[in-house]
Amino acid sequence: MTKSTTEKKEAWNSLGIFFLLLITFSSIAYYAILKLNPTSIYVGLLMMCPALASFLTLKIKGRPISSLPWSLNNLTYLKFSYFTPILYVSIAYILLWIFGFGSFFNAETISEWSAELGIAESNQTLVLFTMVGLLLTVGVIKNLGSTLGEEIGWRGFLIFELRKVMSFKALAIVSGVIWAVWHYPIINLMYSRGDSLLLHISAFTLMIVGMSVVLAYYTFKSNSLWPAAIFHSVHNIYIQKICTPLTISNESTSFWIDEYGFMIPIVTTVFAVYFWVKAGKEGL
Repeated sequence: MTKSTTEKKEAWNSLGIFFLLLITFSSIAYYAILKLNPTSIYVGLLMMCPALASFLTLKIKGRPISSLPWSLNNLTYLKFSYFTPILYVSIAYILLWIFGFGSFFNAETISEWSAELGIAESNQTLVLFTMVGLLLTVGVIKNLGSTLGEEIGWRGFLIFELRKVMSFKALAIVSGVIWAVWHYPIINLMYSRGDSLLLHISAFTLMIVGMSVVLAYYTFKSNSLWPAAIFHSVHNIYIQKICTPLTISNESTSFWIDEYGFMIPIVTTVFAVYFWVKAGKEGL
């Protein structure tokens, strides 16, 4: 058996252990989310499952946790990973507002932010910029603990193991599909009572696969999991805490808005194609 064949067999073995552990841990977390109250803490537990699965896999395989790509020698990709989600989400929501699938901005959100900040509601501009600034700094840092739990598993462990057995383009898609499917029970919980579950699942999957191409690129170029963790945190905060709350909905909004509508997936697909081509040219 050649060294290459041996390495691939070992990689598949590690991946098998990882998936078995991931399914076990995630099943426990999903049971808690679906059956117990309150659910918010259990969502945090779910987000830690990829990290726990990767840590235990490394322990079983006799590999140190320090073998994960913890270091960050080039801050360039950390900066890119911060601003990239801001860019594609901004494009998506501006298009959404321009085409009338929602409108900017929601005065009720400004009123809530005013009360939270202790700034007079009459000074809407100050309220808006203060809260957005705080969310994109303090909020991103606070959320980093949760996204790090996922990214240790997805980008710190999974894609590096997949890289031993498949090309960059293949692993980017495969890791994206795995990441998306892992979220399906949550999406089912959110939309199972409506008639658009498949629509929202399709939109979310398209978005996640697109993001996975970009995240794989930044991870391999930096040889670090930190850009992915920052990227993921900014993506969550900017959509969930800023752009969606500032949007006034209408009858078309749900089809286009947020992570489960189609505007962000369309834009992330364009970004994914760019990084897909870029990775090929750079020989990743």
